[in-house]
Amino acid sequence: MKKQILCATTACALSLLVACAPQTEQPKESQLLKYEDKITEIISQMTLEEKVNMLHGKNMFSSAGVERLGIPDIEYADGPFGIREEMEPHSWNSLGLANDSATFFPTGSALAATWSEEMAYEYGKGMAKEARLRGKDMILGPAINIQRIPTGGRTYEYLSEDPQLSAALSVKYTQGVQDNGVAVCLKHYALNNQENDRGSIDVKVSERAMHELYLPPFEAAVREADAYGVMAAYNKVEGYWCSENDLLLNKILRDMWGFHGIVISDWGGVHSTVGAAMNGLDVEMPGNQYMGEALLDSVKAGVVPESVIDSKVRNLLRVRLAIQPIPKEEANKVMTAQPEQRDIAYRVASKSIVLLKNEGELLPILPGKYKKIAVIGDNAIREQAQGGVGAGVKALNEITPLEGIQSKLQGVEIKWAQGYRNFTREDRYKRISPYQEADKKLMAEAVQLAKESDLVIFIAGNNREVETEGSDRVSITLPMGQDELAKALAEANPNLVTVLVSGAPTDLRVVKEVSPAILVSWFNGSEGGNALADVLSGTISPSGKLPFTYPVKLEDNQAYSLNVYPQITEEEREDIFVNLVNRKDARERKSPTAEYSEGIFVGYRWFENKQIPVAYPFGHGLSYTTFEYADLQLTPVTEGFEVSLQISNTGQFDAEEVVQLYIGRPDSKVERPMKELKAFQRVALKAGESKTVRILVPKDRLRHWDETTHGWAIEAGKADVYVGSSSQDIRLNGSIEI
Repeated sequence: MKKQILCATTACALSLLVACAPQTEQPKESQLLKYEDKITEIISQMTLEEKVNMLHGKNMFSSAGVERLGIPDIEYADGPFGIREEMEPHSWNSLGLANDSATFFPTGSALAATWSEEMAYEYGKGMAKEARLRGKDMILGPAINIQRIPTGGRTYEYLSEDPQLSAALSVKYTQGVQDNGVAVCLKHYALNNQENDRGSIDVKVSERAMHELYLPPFEAAVREADAYGVMAAYNKVEGYWCSENDLLLNKILRDMWGFHGIVISDWGGVHSTVGAAMNGLDVEMPGNQYMGEALLDSVKAGVVPESVIDSKVRNLLRVRLAIQPIPKEEANKVMTAQPEQRDIAYRVASKSIVLLKNEGELLPILPGKYKKIAVIGDNAIREQAQGGVGAGVKALNEITPLEGIQSKLQGVEIKWAQGYRNFTREDRYKRISPYQEADKKLMAEAVQLAKESDLVIFIAGNNREVETEGSDRVSITLPMGQDELAKALAEANPNLVTVLVSGAPTDLRVVKEVSPAILVSWFNGSEGGNALADVLSGTISPSGKLPFTYPVKLEDNQAYSLNVYPQITEEEREDIFVNLVNRKDARERKSPTAEYSEGIFVGYRWFENKQIPVAYPFGHGLSYTTFEYADLQLTPVTEGFEVSLQISNTGQFDAEEVVQLYIGRPDSKVERPMKELKAFQRVALKAGESKTVRILVPKDRLRHWDETTHGWAIEAGKADVYVGSSSQDIRLNGSIEI
């Protein structure tokens, strides 16, 4: 039962917030500023040629230092969810080393599904530990763009559709990396919310939407975590390439946020010499087409002042001196993947799995409950560390769902059938669509096995060829005839548990109808199969929460509904993919415009304001236990206001719950969503245990971007506070005066 609590109005208690609301907060003193005198001395000894030589790639994943002055190169580690293997100096080919296999960490949307700042920190720490073993100075991550469309090719890599959740995790990921001796490179800055035509798209976005939705993860990681690096995205914003965008790189990143680190290009994302040099880019990667000899000539000709070059070199040296270099002879001495990091990957995976539905108590699979279990699906045996275009992980090993289930469920007869055909890169080259009818032979074999079993675990979803950097999906339909297979399995055996292996939303209209239990297990890393088995068996109660909305159908998404996502045909999509694989220039395509006409109404904000039903809401995730919320109290404090409540585990399983806090401004003179996430907290509770939860809501969480003053403002008036288990499962509410 939802308990409604109305707090007493405190009309003047928070009125001071309006008066003291800062237009631009002063950033904390950056650790990068510790070496300014030393850097000045170094620059004074450098030739112009040496300076320019630092401003572009030396090798595929390094930029030059100054050997004469004892300044080592900067070594970059590709991949936000695992340290990529060593590459040939000037190609994308692997060196084929024996000891550069790394831990495959759960991908971005899996990390986001933990809703755990602690896990984000541990994740960053684990990445840094393995980067150091390889002699790397900077990780090309975290990837923190907002998920605007469910089909986005990098949805699996990004964190969330919500800026508060993304920002909180970005801060902790950044701190976890940099506290352990490696720099981050936040990417992709900014508004890289689609992969189709990413090398040419021009994003048209309102000031308010940009500052309230798309920039907060970057801003928080810079201001609160002192991020050392930022990667400029491929796309344009308001007519200017991100790699030469004065508004983004100079006015916002450096002047407003106080960033003191380095801005590097995405690989091949530079378009000019003078434009990039004068508008905020520090390093061109991986080559020197624009910021090599051409930049040197521009300085000598007086077009680019040498002082601009000096400032870029200073940014680089700040990072170089802040990060202790690993001598090349000490790198790659031991296997990259280490047990401590594998344990982190397991803990993230186990907290990320989302239980969408559990009717009829099919789950958990307790001892003696089932004698024969059929595991159906190609994804049951498919490793997800690599695939598609972009950074993958040469994983030391990866526990698949089938391996995890077989290992965990001892004494149970477990048989596997493929059920549906794997979608491969070769299919792409042959222009075979992932959206096709089921393979009749494979389906028949799976149905027969289902009839002979007590329980069916259908391992469905996408793979890393369906979801890939470089191109967006044309549909969120389950690929390779999986809907047809699900219906056939349910007819054969109604005890059907569906596990979705994916990094992004899928259309669940069929599966939701025929499957009594549904989980999302993501692209969940080296230990994904073990984590899944522990959740299925009840060793761990599921505690993940959706970091994005699952729409009923794709057309309900705001960009599709408003027809402002520049869509392409499936044939065009495959052309983009093949060109990227062959390293052809994607900029040869036309330059489309993406009008972000929905403004601030992205994700759950859109669905709630338009009253559009969803399959599963933002923040949704069930448990094997039940939680009771009570005693909501709202207390004004100098920093903002504090929320306290009591939460009790009223079931029989030890479990964790994510308490979510949303705020609505019903009387606002500014157009707003019905409510917005402003804080959250993960709480561990033993069976029967109760705890008091306290959450501080800082005053800057109450602000909005004022497009008339071009700055932040806090509006006085009533604020409705909603506390619950998802954006639509509100257990307590109250109000307070701002």
